[in-house]
Amino acid sequence: MQRSKSEALFAEAQKYIPGGVNSPVRSFKSVGGTPPFIARGQGARVWDVDGNEYLDYLGSWGPLVLGHSHPAVVEVLKKTAEGGTSFGAPVEQEVELAKIICGALPSVESVRLVSSGTEACMSAIRLARAFTNRDKIIKFAGCYHGHADGLLVKAGSGALTHGIPTSAGVPESYASETLVAEYNDIGSVERFFEANPNAIAAIIIEPVAGNMGVVPPANGFLEAIQKITKDNGALLIFDEVITGFRVGPNGAQGLYSITPDITTMGKIIGGGLPVGAYGGRKDVMEMVAPLGAMYQAGTLSGNPLAVNAGIATLKELQKPGIFEELETLAVQLTDGLTKAFQAVEIPSTINRVGSMFTGFFNAGPVAGLAHAQGSDTEMYGRYFHAMQEQGVYIAPSQFEAGFVSTAHTEADIDATIEKASKALSTLR
Repeated sequence: MQRSKSEALFAEAQKYIPGGVNSPVRSFKSVGGTPPFIARGQGARVWDVDGNEYLDYLGSWGPLVLGHSHPAVVEVLKKTAEGGTSFGAPVEQEVELAKIICGALPSVESVRLVSSGTEACMSAIRLARAFTNRDKIIKFAGCYHGHADGLLVKAGSGALTHGIPTSAGVPESYASETLVAEYNDIGSVERFFEANPNAIAAIIIEPVAGNMGVVPPANGFLEAIQKITKDNGALLIFDEVITGFRVGPNGAQGLYSITPDITTMGKIIGGGLPVGAYGGRKDVMEMVAPLGAMYQAGTLSGNPLAVNAGIATLKELQKPGIFEELETLAVQLTDGLTKAFQAVEIPSTINRVGSMFTGFFNAGPVAGLAHAQGSDTEMYGRYFHAMQEQGVYIAPSQFEAGFVSTAHTEADIDATIEKASKALSTLR
């Protein structure tokens, strides 16, 4: 593939932007090489500045469940932009989006829009502390909840890829309020509650881990998490930034029949535009200003572009059969990839929940961070570049999820499996 334009842009970017990128994992540090600069996307495909075409399974890291430039989203964005892009004041469509979210997610009776998933999780933690009048929180090793200081402790996603379990600039005294348990290990959670009676405000968890690669919850794990929070007067926060409206019409909480106290959401509720939200029980949400003493604000919260794109996206997802179609396509893809890996006898396992998946270079099973970290990351890097050469765009990290969109077709899936077989044949 020709990449001269991307190489020149990356060299220029490094003169003005740290590492040449505005989010670390885009640098390709864990897989090597030069990141292609994307010029446009349409449906299930993207094109880079050199004109190379890729079948896209990154989907802007998940929110583009309808694919790129979906007609309904593009139309509403054009119309909205003509009327104004930001007011810092209420707009009618904020109410409509809030009603859709509250109607779809079983736990959400009241919701506050923000501008990112990071902001949503940061605000949810502050809210839990305010409501319980406690300071400590429990998170899980390998789960990423954005780059707020107190959550960058054994984080996943880019922090895991780059080998930075915590971040410089985070005060030790602040990080000490974050207790790190092991995903799918309820015993590690119980020990923290025993050691810190009446001190833990909340547990924050990705109900399906998506930032150490896709790791589903073990049978009974989420139920046990819910019970221990209730028994100890703590709150349960579901980080559904990835899973909300992705693994099912009612999020992971609907899929697993768990009702958290607070839920956080991300860009999928804005059609891929910068947006986030946190919501939950009314009595908890009444702590949020201006009703309560927990202050949180944002000029771009409820931005009309993101809100209208979100309404258009969620209405498309309400159409009959959408999630069944996504499930069918994702099963077709992961079954085909499993056979392709088996054919070349490369140790691997594929985890999937709904339309999100990860292929680990690891014989498996992968049920937690320690298992995920046992993957062959050097082999993944080789596979990543071989797939790029075949015109398939996947995450530039072993520890991330891939995503199927409604824009993918059965023919796209068949072509992807064939391309993966060719890519794998170069690794033997």
